[in-house]
Amino acid sequence: MTTLHTPRLILRPWADADRAPFAALNADPVSMQHFPGTLSRAESDALVDRMIARRAETGLCFMAVERRSDAAFIGMVGLNPVGFEAAFTPAIEIGWRILRAHEGQGYVTEAARAWFTHGFETLGLSRVVAFTVPANTRSRAVMERLGMTHVANGDFDHPSLPAGHPLQRHLLYAIDRP
Repeated sequence: MTTLHTPRLILRPWADADRAPFAALNADPVSMQHFPGTLSRAESDALVDRMIARRAETGLCFMAVERRSDAAFIGMVGLNPVGFEAAFTPAIEIGWRILRAHEGQGYVTEAARAWFTHGFETLGLSRVVAFTVPANTRSRAVMERLGMTHVANGDFDHPSLPAGHPLQRHLLYAIDRP
């Protein structure tokens, strides 16, 4: 199993001890404001189970992020096969979710850069995508800091959300192998 190390972080497979802090993250309405809703503990645990299963199937999933200085779980960042059909799929996405107490410290950018290096150099990926709702300016800023660009004519209506849902429209970003 791949574990990546950065100066401040360990990007690693999920552990049972991650479930409670991840559930707290998924239950936080501020952290989840750009998602369809918060998750119950059972829904959060089921999401972890799906990520573990996807990793066993594909070798990729959003992985746990641990701070090296104190082993604190701070969220998830990783590469994941896009799980729906769209004009840009099949594709591998970079995604993240981080506890609010750890926002604004560059952890997501640091972790995502490590995943890009792994994806492009080790896995031989040619492109990685990311997507979010237009109102999620923080994630869009991270995408731009990472060198991702907004894909002209790439915006799409997320197929998992019903027509007219306020979060249905998504912006597509991408970065190609250097």
